[in-house]
Amino acid sequence: MDVRVFTTCARDYLTWRNAFPPGTEEINGVPVERFRVDRERELEAFGHAARRVFGRAHTLQEEIDWLWKQGPVSLGLIARLRRIRRQFDFALLFSLRYFQTYYGARAVADRAILVPTAEREAAVALRIFQPVLRGVRGIMYNSLEERAMIHRLAGNEQVPGVVVGVGSRIPAAADPARARQKFGLAAPFLVYVGRIDPNKGCAELFDYFVRYSDTSTERLELVSIGTAAMPLPAHPRIRHLGYVSDDDKFDVMAASAAVVVPSYYESLSMAALEAWALGRPVLANAACDVLVGQCLRSNAGLYYGDALEFAAVVDCLAGEPCLADALARNGRAYYAQHYRWPVIERKYLDMFDRLSAERAPRRIERLPGWFARRRPDIPAADELLARVPAGPAPDDELREDEVEPPRAGQDHTR
Repeated sequence: MDVRVFTTCARDYLTWRNAFPPGTEEINGVPVERFRVDRERELEAFGHAARRVFGRAHTLQEEIDWLWKQGPVSLGLIARLRRIRRQFDFALLFSLRYFQTYYGARAVADRAILVPTAEREAAVALRIFQPVLRGVRGIMYNSLEERAMIHRLAGNEQVPGVVVGVGSRIPAAADPARARQKFGLAAPFLVYVGRIDPNKGCAELFDYFVRYSDTSTERLELVSIGTAAMPLPAHPRIRHLGYVSDDDKFDVMAASAAVVVPSYYESLSMAALEAWALGRPVLANAACDVLVGQCLRSNAGLYYGDALEFAAVVDCLAGEPCLADALARNGRAYYAQHYRWPVIERKYLDMFDRLSAERAPRRIERLPGWFARRRPDIPAADELLARVPAGPAPDDELREDEVEPPRAGQDHTR
């Protein structure tokens, strides 16, 4: 198929400052068209708008104002998408909460396929997004938990959707010995991969690990890979490798005793999927529904809710190599079944085929008028999200996407 990418000239997601020149360039054979951001994000104004819509009763207009303050506002991108809407079959719109996704869906609703990447956080409960979730042609969910949450908030079960996730370019053979030699990793270690940020659960992870190290006789170390957005503790068993190449990253992950994913919120954890692809167990934060659900479905990870549980699961992995090996085997099988690129591609192609054979059955609901948009009758988004049941997807949903649809003449019960 022919693919064209529309994006902005921004590099930094905090400011949306224009960093790349506008225009078209080719990247790996794909034309990428960049559009200028019309205004940078003002962090103080954005924070004020977020506190208003997340924390108290508010108006629909205040949600729209929040969306514009969040950005990246690029009117040229939306105008271009609308202008050439008849030149493409589908528009894949990534990340529900952003300006270009919201206005892009409204501009080309009959061709819009949404990839929400929605975590369990207040933005997904804003009222402005519910008509979009009910009105797009199709939705590619990252996890069963994301789908269940969105169904409860938007009542959009009638929209064609599938849990698909995303693939990763895994090396044919990672080299753990090379990583140990290059980085001096003599002792067994846990590894964290990603932005080192309190919002990713890193402060809690460091605290739990320091407590564990102070009482444990194990020689275990904690290694972190990624850009640091917070101070790292000065501790003899905590190592920070900084930003490394993909080859180095995969080698270090393959050499680890386990990959730790401490995030409170995820729609899909690439670190967990890559760990399983490499045959490593995962230690996950029990506060994250998606991570707990994936650990249960894969039978390839353990999870912790506090410092004592963290110590218990680490001791369990360190003291029971047979258990660690079993989790590793399960992880490889889970990744191969659900997240290899051919599996991901097949789900997208099946969705394209399905939607191509159907008429666009719905339009996105129009925004209310001037006065209705200014009625302070919308509950706080935090309050609305709190009403949605938490936890991993119910047992009766765990295998839903693995069941082939019945063919004509088949018994439709299961």
